[in-house]
Amino acid sequence: MSTKNKSPLLPIISCLIAATLWGVLWYPLRELEGMGIPGLWATLIIYLSALVPMWPLFWKQRHGLRSQRLLFVLIGIFAGWTNLAFILALLEGQVVRVLLLFYLLPIWTLILGLIFLHERPSPLAWCSLFISFIGALIILWQSDSSVVLQSKQVDLLAVSAGFAFAVNNVLVRKIGDIPIILKMGSAWLGVIVLTIAGIVTMQIQPPVFSGASLALAIFVGCVGMSLMSFTALYGVTHLPVHRSASLMLFEVFVGAVSAALLTEEVLTARELMGGLLIIFAAWLTTRDLMKNSAT
Repeated sequence: MSTKNKSPLLPIISCLIAATLWGVLWYPLRELEGMGIPGLWATLIIYLSALVPMWPLFWKQRHGLRSQRLLFVLIGIFAGWTNLAFILALLEGQVVRVLLLFYLLPIWTLILGLIFLHERPSPLAWCSLFISFIGALIILWQSDSSVVLQSKQVDLLAVSAGFAFAVNNVLVRKIGDIPIILKMGSAWLGVIVLTIAGIVTMQIQPPVFSGASLALAIFVGCVGMSLMSFTALYGVTHLPVHRSASLMLFEVFVGAVSAALLTEEVLTARELMGGLLIIFAAWLTTRDLMKNSAT
């Protein structure tokens, strides 16, 4: 599939659909956990359910992997960690807090461009980097020494998932004219391999599946994950990285609204201030990158 697209409307719509679906993913995940399916096992079933129906098509087009083997392996690793870390963070942490820390990713994009592409950030870009750093510190600062380690682990999962997603977006753009099914399959295989490694390492026993829990997990995988992955990859493939990253910020809004409606989670004033700084910094970064790409 060609990455060239005459009209940006469809990729923009795809990014917004993906952001909306990712923004509400936390709800079925927590429902599954309430049914006795822990995070790693839920992740494994969801991604297996997504991969199995697509496997014949993926296998048929596997020859497309040969020319870019290393890139596909890297996509599997970084996409795998993105999805796994993000899901585990959503299950254990506060939805909006996790999303805000995850969406430091436009800043990671800027840093990756500086290190690997030798791009020189503008003064505005450095300013946005500083603002996002302050925002993250405000959110992550723990004045209460009694805060449990688990909170720090959730924050680390959220931040690392955002970084891995930024790397993955760069890799997806670099691969270019490769069928999206190969990109999706590589990402899902990465999640499955990392999840199995986690289950084996942590020696998590298989849960007792009810008909309802298994049906929900399979539905989330076959329908939800397939649609989320396709729309996200289509948008990222057909748009510059900084534009797709800015559009995916819509996920924060969706997550905040859905969490407010469906849970009793409330952001503290400190978290709200830090989150607004991160979103503002991401907007500044995107605006600066779009301005530079147009000149």
